[in-house]
Amino acid sequence: MGKISGELKEIVFIIQSQSNSFHSKRAEDLKRDILKQAADLGKELPMVLLIHQMDRHEGAWTILPLMRDFSVTYGRNSSWIFFCEEDTRIQVVKLLETLGRFDQSKEWFLGKALYDEESTIIHHYAFAENPAVFKFPDFAAGWALSIPLVNKLANKLKSEPLKSDFTIDLKHEIALYIWQKGDGPHLTPVPEFCTDDVNSHKVNHCATTFSNFLPLCGEPVKKEDVFVAVKTCRKFHGDRIPIVKQTWEREAALIEYYSDYAEISIPTIDLGVPNTDRGHCGKTFAILERFLNLSSARTPWLVIVDDDTLISIFRLRKLLSCYDPNEPVFLGERYGYGLGTGGYSYITGGGGMVFSRIAVQKLLASKCRCYSMDAPDDMVLGMCFSGLGIPITHSPLFHQARPMDYPKDYLSHQIPVSFHKHWNIDPVKVYFTWLAPNTEDSLNGKKGGYNREDL
Repeated sequence: MGKISGELKEIVFIIQSQSNSFHSKRAEDLKRDILKQAADLGKELPMVLLIHQMDRHEGAWTILPLMRDFSVTYGRNSSWIFFCEEDTRIQVVKLLETLGRFDQSKEWFLGKALYDEESTIIHHYAFAENPAVFKFPDFAAGWALSIPLVNKLANKLKSEPLKSDFTIDLKHEIALYIWQKGDGPHLTPVPEFCTDDVNSHKVNHCATTFSNFLPLCGEPVKKEDVFVAVKTCRKFHGDRIPIVKQTWEREAALIEYYSDYAEISIPTIDLGVPNTDRGHCGKTFAILERFLNLSSARTPWLVIVDDDTLISIFRLRKLLSCYDPNEPVFLGERYGYGLGTGGYSYITGGGGMVFSRIAVQKLLASKCRCYSMDAPDDMVLGMCFSGLGIPITHSPLFHQARPMDYPKDYLSHQIPVSFHKHWNIDPVKVYFTWLAPNTEDSLNGKKGGYNREDL
């Protein structure tokens, strides 16, 4: 026992936390649990840091901008930096035993390995010939960098600052950056880093586990408290809108379809904003204005989706029970732009953008607007909220792409809220397999209608 717990203070724990009150509380609970386990071992306590509290960088969540600070502060007296999500559960003694198997004087990048079964748009079709060769870490299981690797990355960042670029799938991009086209280490898979649920029979050997459930804080939000806005245009009335009507429309009590053409049979509402081939910023701001001015019932939540978004409003209502509608909340799948050099985060539109009414009020009270009608709406919103100091809240349960675009192992610990695009798939089948209200049981391992493996 002595040797193991002696090394605890050489691990720096970094929780990939968020500033929204629901999330920061979860991260604080995890921090308390790690420190309690350490105290129970009777040893010096390790550093446990919450990433959202290091927010001199808007892009702290992308981690690479923090490497130089990590190197300066911990490069001498620590051996490992261990990263995890707020829902990762850690067995500290097992984690120490696991890290103890690796020579800490060498460059190690450790994690639970994910890989693409086929090349995917979210990774810019990397490794198209054989996508399975490249492994990247599932953040839910925790991942670790040895200090020699942290120091090497910090030196590289000193001489070559990060490019101003998009952050789409951070875990893949970090693995690419560390690998350096072969000059750096590949991810070393560690079987003790797990994403099974803490109550699963498989977890005896695990140093980490993950809570695989949809957050629910009390009663789900009422159907009437969620207003759903669907962005469409005339050319998609015939093929995309019928899919919405066959799948998730019935889950929404309040739903409107916004188009460049009023068609009574749907019905669509013409906002007087001409359709643009891309961007749709003008249309989205018109939807925001309408939500504030027209939904006289003072509906607390607004969701804006594309006409090819597949979403579970049923699950979203559970998820929203964890958020305070009196706070400015802007929720969905977070992407970043230019975060190595300033920049901002944004919620990517295809997976669905969720706003509390107060967030919409603050946004429209500001002077921040589209710089052109066809500017990318989601990015402009990110820029505006960043300027207002309103943080973006990320949920990995929203998805900008199709189920087949994500590793099976990654989706296996999620109860997803949305997917996006009808491209080369049967969207009705995807909805009933992944998102329909009766699929929760089959997602937790009991089989329902379709087999997820086929999609």
